[in-house]
Amino acid sequence: MTQPIEDYALIGDLMTSGLVGRDGSIDWLCLPRFDSAACFTKLLGDEENGHWRIAPVDAEDGEPCTRRAYIDGTLVLESYWVTDTGTVKVIDFMPQRDVAPDVVRIVEGVSGTVRMHSTLRLRFDYGNVVPWVRRVEEDRVAIAGPDAVWFRSTPPVRTWGEANSTRSQFPVSAGRRVAFVLTWHPSHEPCPDPCDPFDALEQSVAGWREWSSQCRYEGPYKEAVNRSLITLKALTYAPTGGIVAASTTSLPEELGGVRNWDYRYCWLRDSTLTLGSLLATGYLDEARAWRAWLLRAAAGDPADLQIMYGIAGERRIPESELPWLGGHASSAPVRVGNAAVNQLQLDVYGEVIDSLHVARAAGLPSEHHAWRIQLALLDFLERNWQRPDEGLWEVRGPRRHFVHSKVMAWVAADRAVQALERDPSLPGDVERWRAMRDAVHLDVCTKGYDPVRGTFTQYYGSSELDAATLLIPRTGFLPPEDPRVVGTVDAVRAELGRSGLVRRYTTEGPSVDGLPGDEGAFLACSFWLADALYLTGREEEARGLFERLLAVRNDVGLLAEEYDPLTGRHLGNFPQAFSHVGLVNTALILTGGTDGSTGGSTDGSTGGSTAESGDGSTGRPTQAG
Repeated sequence: MTQPIEDYALIGDLMTSGLVGRDGSIDWLCLPRFDSAACFTKLLGDEENGHWRIAPVDAEDGEPCTRRAYIDGTLVLESYWVTDTGTVKVIDFMPQRDVAPDVVRIVEGVSGTVRMHSTLRLRFDYGNVVPWVRRVEEDRVAIAGPDAVWFRSTPPVRTWGEANSTRSQFPVSAGRRVAFVLTWHPSHEPCPDPCDPFDALEQSVAGWREWSSQCRYEGPYKEAVNRSLITLKALTYAPTGGIVAASTTSLPEELGGVRNWDYRYCWLRDSTLTLGSLLATGYLDEARAWRAWLLRAAAGDPADLQIMYGIAGERRIPESELPWLGGHASSAPVRVGNAAVNQLQLDVYGEVIDSLHVARAAGLPSEHHAWRIQLALLDFLERNWQRPDEGLWEVRGPRRHFVHSKVMAWVAADRAVQALERDPSLPGDVERWRAMRDAVHLDVCTKGYDPVRGTFTQYYGSSELDAATLLIPRTGFLPPEDPRVVGTVDAVRAELGRSGLVRRYTTEGPSVDGLPGDEGAFLACSFWLADALYLTGREEEARGLFERLLAVRNDVGLLAEEYDPLTGRHLGNFPQAFSHVGLVNTALILTGGTDGSTGGSTDGSTGGSTAESGDGSTGRPTQAG
């Protein structure tokens, strides 16, 4: 039986992650990277597609634990089972690796005696390949093609094979601990040395607590902010600094629907808001690493800039379907890769330039080549901003002149103007970028605003609305008190609202995205509404919405991409970085911290920040390749 999305908790080692259900089953695990093929894929199929459950023998399939929580300040999960014969807890985590990825599960008796069972079904290639399992002394090794997984227990317990699975049963009394370690390595290489699970637990708790103690946020929502920051850290690929949008693929935006996408990649548009949240809460190392990833990804011919990249900056992310998987809650197809990588989305140029602007304004040391990259991006955008595109939401319908894309083109020009006004020694033509900024502003206000309804629309000539227009006051395109901003906020809340939360856009009738079906309220957009309400002077309404959004989090503080207020179900990929970034930034706004937005100059006046310093060159980069 498929567990609801909100029943899962995240574990990870800063290179990959897994999801542990309330029933004690790990139903999703990709090894060795976030974007690798899963070896546990029950999340998108059934138990024959791979999972690993540890629970009391008497607990029926699907029966949840009594309670669970992360150890404070960490990504170490504790799940408690209270039975008729005693109480036991299962500790789940992934140690930050030295060589190979490990999944550690420690069963510890709390009181009485509880008989436990472990059922391990390894299925490589997203549940499609049953490995050959053999015994090596007290261990088990499963091999198929390029993958090898070792399975060990400490102390050893009786283990046997049955129905293409590896099973164990063992009693646990108060004070006794039994640990299982699952280790992956390439099948052509020797098995790495086993980790000590109990030492690994101590080190993991200490390491996570040391990291989370660096948080500078001290407001009333500290617990929620810390959990969101830990989640963002867990979604970071440590070797490169790239942050994946989510740990999963194909969790549906509508149960039983087809809006199922792979989010295990890094989106450029997440950069500004993510950088802002990291910088404002004191995580400068993570912000520097994310900026470095961004600069590497954006380097090259500006015409080739993609909206997303692989976690190491890979450009090829071909999309395909996995027909042997029925999908979460029968939501097919299951997709890997993402064809939106080939779309034209002009807003990303503005987001990249704004990200570098935010980083410089926060005092990150400049990168000598960053300004040259920005000038190249601006040059491309100046020649192309009047083109239609697929827009922020990656629609798979026709290209259109999306208002948000145009606003972000204005942001790109505005940040360049601010930089050159602040530091005239930088190479670049400030009058050129002022002219572009003014032209874009006039174009948006003339063609993207409906004066009859008093709101900005989704695209030129449209009567539809778009929650992305809630970002207009954050960007500085118009001040919050402007009647056009207030009108847009009110219209979006009224027409895109769903039980007080906000959808991205309407899906009724002929949808702009070219897809059938519906979707839930988009949580990042709901945080944007709270921001916009606050900025337009409605602080109590903003705070009420924010606290309602906090209540949407699951029992361990995690958020998916979307939420259905009618059923109380989480929807979309999980946990979603964009949702947790929204939570952090809204908490900062409501408590007087910086929100990561830099604003802008709407009348040609000088802003208060600069972009990256230049290196005295002409500003034109050498093209890659």
